[in-house]
Amino acid sequence: MRNMIIFGASRGLGAAFNSGLPERGDTVWLVSRSQPERLQSDEGVKRIWVRADLRKPGAADSIAGAVGGQPLDVLIYNAGIWEASAFGPEYKFERVSAEENLDVLAVNLLSPVLCLQKLIPNLRKSSNAKVILIGSISGLENNGGREVAYDASKFGLRGAAHALREYLRKDRIAVTVLNPGSIDTDTPFEAGVEASVAASKGKLIPVHDLVAVVNCVINLSKATCPKEIDIPAMADVEA
Repeated sequence: MRNMIIFGASRGLGAAFNSGLPERGDTVWLVSRSQPERLQSDEGVKRIWVRADLRKPGAADSIAGAVGGQPLDVLIYNAGIWEASAFGPEYKFERVSAEENLDVLAVNLLSPVLCLQKLIPNLRKSSNAKVILIGSISGLENNGGREVAYDASKFGLRGAAHALREYLRKDRIAVTVLNPGSIDTDTPFEAGVEASVAASKGKLIPVHDLVAVVNCVINLSKATCPKEIDIPAMADVEA
Protein backbone atom coordinates (compact mmCIF):
# COMPACT_ATOMS: atom_id res chain seq x y z
CA MET A 1 0.00 0.00 0.00
CA ARG A 2 1.37 3.39 -1.04
CA ASN A 3 0.46 7.01 -0.54
CA MET A 4 0.70 9.21 -3.62
CA ILE A 5 -0.05 12.81 -4.52
CA ILE A 6 -0.57 13.84 -8.14
CA PHE A 7 -0.65 17.52 -9.08
CA GLY A 8 -2.63 18.43 -12.18
CA ALA A 9 -4.64 15.22 -11.96
CA SER A 10 -7.89 16.09 -13.71
CA ARG A 11 -6.94 16.15 -17.38
CA GLY A 12 -4.50 14.84 -19.96
CA LEU A 13 -1.35 13.23 -18.59
CA GLY A 14 -2.45 13.79 -14.99
CA ALA A 15 -5.68 11.90 -15.61
CA ALA A 16 -3.62 9.08 -17.12
CA PHE A 17 -1.44 8.96 -14.01
CA ASN A 18 -4.61 8.81 -11.91
CA SER A 19 -5.87 5.87 -13.99
CA GLY A 20 -2.67 3.97 -14.58
CA LEU A 21 -0.49 4.30 -11.48
CA PRO A 22 -2.49 3.48 -8.32
CA GLU A 23 -2.89 -0.13 -7.24
CA ARG A 24 -5.36 -1.77 -4.88
CA GLY A 25 -4.82 -0.50 -1.36
CA ASP A 26 -3.16 2.80 -2.42
CA THR A 27 -4.30 6.24 -1.27
CA VAL A 28 -3.99 9.06 -3.80
CA TRP A 29 -4.45 12.80 -3.26
CA LEU A 30 -5.47 14.41 -6.55
CA VAL A 31 -4.68 18.12 -6.80
CA SER A 32 -6.54 20.12 -9.45
CA ARG A 33 -8.93 23.01 -10.01
CA SER A 34 -11.60 20.85 -11.66
CA GLN A 35 -12.87 17.59 -10.24
CA PRO A 36 -10.98 14.53 -11.51
CA GLU A 37 -12.74 11.45 -12.80
CA ARG A 38 -12.61 8.09 -11.02
CA LEU A 39 -13.02 9.56 -7.56
CA GLN A 40 -15.47 6.78 -6.82
CA SER A 41 -14.29 3.39 -8.02
CA ASP A 42 -14.48 -0.23 -7.03
CA GLU A 43 -10.82 -1.02 -7.64
CA GLY A 44 -9.73 -0.66 -4.04
CA VAL A 45 -7.98 2.71 -4.46
CA LYS A 46 -8.80 5.57 -2.10
CA ARG A 47 -8.85 8.83 -4.05
CA ILE A 48 -9.06 12.22 -2.32
CA TRP A 49 -9.64 15.35 -4.36
CA VAL A 50 -7.79 18.47 -3.18
CA ARG A 51 -9.24 21.46 -4.98
CA ALA A 52 -6.53 24.07 -5.41
CA ASP A 53 -5.53 26.93 -7.69
CA LEU A 54 -1.77 26.54 -7.98
CA ARG A 55 -1.37 30.12 -9.17
CA LYS A 56 -2.03 31.26 -5.60
CA PRO A 57 0.75 31.03 -2.96
CA GLY A 58 -1.72 29.83 -0.30
CA ALA A 59 -2.39 26.64 -2.27
CA ALA A 60 0.67 24.94 -0.79
CA ASP A 61 -0.67 25.35 2.75
CA SER A 62 -4.10 23.97 1.88
CA ILE A 63 -2.58 20.97 0.09
CA ALA A 64 -0.28 20.20 2.99
CA GLY A 65 -3.25 20.51 5.32
CA ALA A 66 -5.22 17.98 3.26
CA VAL A 67 -2.38 15.44 3.44
CA GLY A 68 -1.87 16.10 7.14
CA GLY A 69 0.76 13.97 8.84
CA GLN A 70 0.49 11.05 6.41
CA PRO A 71 3.67 9.71 4.79
CA LEU A 72 4.07 10.26 1.06
CA ASP A 73 5.75 7.58 -1.02
CA VAL A 74 5.26 9.24 -4.41
CA LEU A 75 4.91 12.91 -5.35
CA ILE A 76 4.23 13.71 -9.00
CA TYR A 77 4.13 17.37 -10.03
CA ASN A 78 2.46 17.29 -13.41
CA ALA A 79 0.61 20.62 -13.35
CA GLY A 80 1.64 22.89 -16.17
CA ILE A 81 0.26 25.68 -18.31
CA TRP A 82 1.55 27.69 -21.25
CA GLU A 83 0.79 30.87 -23.12
CA ALA A 84 -2.56 30.81 -24.95
CA SER A 85 -0.81 31.40 -28.29
CA ALA A 86 2.05 28.97 -27.62
CA PHE A 87 3.47 26.45 -30.08
CA GLY A 88 2.23 28.09 -33.23
CA PRO A 89 3.03 30.88 -35.68
CA GLU A 90 0.59 33.20 -33.91
CA TYR A 91 2.81 33.34 -30.80
CA LYS A 92 4.27 36.82 -30.30
CA PHE A 93 6.20 37.33 -27.08
CA GLU A 94 5.59 41.07 -27.00
CA ARG A 95 1.82 40.48 -27.08
CA VAL A 96 1.77 38.15 -24.07
CA SER A 97 0.34 39.99 -21.08
CA ALA A 98 2.22 40.36 -17.82
CA GLU A 99 -0.56 38.45 -16.07
CA GLU A 100 -0.19 35.49 -18.43
CA ASN A 101 3.59 35.41 -18.01
CA LEU A 102 3.20 35.48 -14.23
CA ASP A 103 0.60 32.69 -14.29
CA VAL A 104 2.86 30.41 -16.35
CA LEU A 105 5.81 31.00 -14.02
CA ALA A 106 3.64 30.62 -10.92
CA VAL A 107 2.11 27.25 -11.86
CA ASN A 108 5.14 25.70 -13.55
CA LEU A 109 7.96 26.89 -11.29
CA LEU A 110 6.98 28.72 -8.11
CA SER A 111 4.17 26.34 -7.15
CA PRO A 112 6.27 23.14 -7.19
CA VAL A 113 8.91 24.88 -5.07
CA LEU A 114 6.35 26.01 -2.50
CA CYS A 115 4.43 22.73 -2.45
CA LEU A 116 7.54 20.58 -2.14
CA GLN A 117 8.77 22.77 0.69
CA LYS A 118 5.57 22.00 2.63
CA LEU A 119 5.51 18.26 1.83
CA ILE A 120 9.12 17.32 2.58
CA PRO A 121 8.18 16.17 6.11
CA ASN A 122 5.67 13.74 4.58
CA LEU A 123 8.23 12.41 2.10
CA ARG A 124 10.72 11.84 4.89
CA LYS A 125 8.25 9.49 6.57
CA SER A 126 8.41 7.08 3.61
CA SER A 127 10.95 4.27 3.41
CA ASN A 128 11.50 4.84 -0.34
CA ALA A 129 10.09 8.21 -1.39
CA LYS A 130 10.11 9.35 -5.02
CA VAL A 131 9.65 12.89 -6.34
CA ILE A 132 8.85 13.05 -10.05
CA LEU A 133 8.61 16.42 -11.77
CA ILE A 134 7.17 16.63 -15.27
CA GLY A 135 9.31 19.02 -17.26
CA SER A 136 9.44 19.34 -21.03
CA ILE A 137 11.89 19.17 -23.90
CA SER A 138 11.14 22.91 -24.10
CA GLY A 139 13.20 23.24 -20.92
CA LEU A 140 16.30 21.69 -22.45
CA GLU A 141 19.24 23.62 -23.84
CA ASN A 142 18.94 24.75 -27.46
CA ASN A 143 15.56 23.11 -27.92
CA GLY A 144 14.27 25.51 -30.57
CA GLY A 145 11.26 26.67 -28.55
CA ARG A 146 10.19 30.33 -28.71
CA GLU A 147 7.72 30.50 -25.80
CA VAL A 148 9.65 32.64 -23.33
CA ALA A 149 7.73 32.17 -20.07
CA TYR A 150 6.99 28.49 -20.69
CA ASP A 151 10.55 27.60 -21.67
CA ALA A 152 11.95 29.60 -18.74
CA SER A 153 9.60 27.88 -16.29
CA LYS A 154 10.54 24.38 -17.45
CA PHE A 155 14.25 25.22 -17.54
CA GLY A 156 13.92 26.59 -14.02
CA LEU A 157 12.08 23.48 -12.86
CA ARG A 158 15.11 21.43 -13.85
CA GLY A 159 17.34 23.71 -11.78
CA ALA A 160 15.04 23.41 -8.77
CA ALA A 161 15.06 19.63 -9.15
CA HIS A 162 18.86 19.44 -9.27
CA ALA A 163 19.15 21.50 -6.08
CA LEU A 164 16.38 19.59 -4.32
CA ARG A 165 17.98 16.27 -5.23
CA GLU A 166 21.18 17.30 -3.48
CA TYR A 167 19.29 18.71 -0.52
CA LEU A 168 17.37 15.44 -0.05
CA ARG A 169 20.25 13.08 -0.84
CA LYS A 170 20.92 12.51 2.85
CA ASP A 171 17.29 11.43 3.24
CA ARG A 172 17.59 8.96 0.34
CA ILE A 173 14.69 10.66 -1.45
CA ALA A 174 15.07 10.39 -5.22
CA VAL A 175 14.18 13.42 -7.38
CA THR A 176 13.65 12.75 -11.07
CA VAL A 177 12.70 15.11 -13.90
CA LEU A 178 10.90 13.74 -16.96
CA ASN A 179 11.21 15.90 -20.07
CA PRO A 180 8.61 14.65 -22.56
CA GLY A 181 8.05 15.96 -26.03
CA SER A 182 4.72 16.19 -27.86
CA ILE A 183 2.07 14.12 -26.05
CA ASP A 184 -1.28 12.78 -27.20
CA THR A 185 -3.51 14.01 -24.40
CA ASP A 186 -6.75 13.61 -26.37
CA THR A 187 -6.93 9.81 -26.39
CA PRO A 188 -8.08 8.55 -22.96
CA PHE A 189 -5.79 6.18 -21.10
CA GLU A 190 -8.58 3.63 -21.01
CA ALA A 191 -8.66 3.49 -24.83
CA GLY A 192 -5.25 1.80 -24.91
CA VAL A 193 -1.87 2.59 -26.38
CA GLU A 194 -2.64 1.30 -29.86
CA ALA A 195 -5.63 3.63 -30.13
CA SER A 196 -3.36 6.54 -29.20
CA VAL A 197 -0.71 5.62 -31.75
CA ALA A 198 -3.37 5.27 -34.44
CA ALA A 199 -5.05 8.56 -33.53
CA SER A 200 -1.82 10.57 -33.83
CA LYS A 201 -0.43 8.46 -36.70
CA GLY A 202 2.57 7.77 -34.52
CA LYS A 203 3.54 11.43 -34.22
CA LEU A 204 2.74 11.94 -30.52
CA ILE A 205 3.76 10.17 -27.32
CA PRO A 206 0.95 8.04 -25.88
CA VAL A 207 0.27 8.87 -22.24
CA HIS A 208 0.60 5.12 -21.64
CA ASP A 209 4.33 5.31 -22.37
CA LEU A 210 4.83 8.05 -19.78
CA VAL A 211 2.78 6.10 -17.23
CA ALA A 212 5.09 3.14 -17.89
CA VAL A 213 8.22 5.26 -17.37
CA VAL A 214 6.89 6.73 -14.12
CA ASN A 215 5.91 3.27 -12.91
CA CYS A 216 9.46 2.13 -13.54
CA VAL A 217 10.92 5.04 -11.54
CA ILE A 218 8.49 4.47 -8.68
CA ASN A 219 9.48 0.81 -8.41
CA LEU A 220 13.23 1.38 -8.30
CA SER A 221 15.04 0.73 -5.04
CA LYS A 222 16.28 3.61 -2.92
CA ALA A 223 19.80 2.78 -4.08
CA THR A 224 18.99 4.31 -7.47
CA CYS A 225 18.15 7.88 -8.51
CA PRO A 226 17.56 8.71 -12.18
CA LYS A 227 18.27 12.41 -12.47
CA GLU A 228 16.65 13.27 -15.79
CA ILE A 229 14.88 11.31 -18.49
CA ASP A 230 14.41 13.06 -21.84
CA ILE A 231 11.54 11.55 -23.84
CA PRO A 232 11.00 13.24 -27.19
CA ALA A 233 8.42 11.89 -29.59
CA MET A 234 9.93 10.14 -32.57
CA ALA A 235 8.54 12.99 -34.70
CA ASP A 236 10.22 15.69 -32.55
CA VAL A 237 13.03 16.19 -35.04
CA GLU A 238 14.49 19.22 -33.21
CA ALA A 239 14.66 17.50 -29.83
